[in-house]
Amino acid sequence: MLESFLLSSFLISQSSIAEPKFLALKNQLEKFGFQVIIALPPLKHSPQQNIGGNPPLPRPYGLLESSKKIIWINPVVFDLQIATQTLIHESVHAAQVCAGGGKLKTLGLDIQPINYARPFFLRYADVHRQDLEREAYAVQTQPNSFELATSLLQQNCK
Repeated sequence: MLESFLLSSFLISQSSIAEPKFLALKNQLEKFGFQVIIALPPLKHSPQQNIGGNPPLPRPYGLLESSKKIIWINPVVFDLQIATQTLIHESVHAAQVCAGGGKLKTLGLDIQPINYARPFFLRYADVHRQDLEREAYAVQTQPNSFELATSLLQQNCK
């Protein structure tokens, strides 16, 4: 655990110098009881489910485990310079967890993601999951995404 904390602290200190919004959002999430871990997110599918010789599923950039209020941020997002956008996306899911009393619930947002983001949420077969992801991508792709994410957390995670 200490090694994970030290690695997280090092990665954040090295990568977020230009990203004060990342740190502010991380602190806000932690204030509302979410743990933000800078590490490879766990695989959602076991290796046995990789049938047919397909390559292993890639690790996501971010992942929220709603039952434990844990958010994983893949360290590669710092190199790709999308750390803040990734945390904004996961913050929307955190607000959805708060709104649903511990379960993911859509927020009923009246904004849409940019067309470029459509394949990212339409890949889910489950319509409810599509709606959850649509909201996260909608916020993530707005010019004022940081302000929207912090506002959603304040409104839903009291």
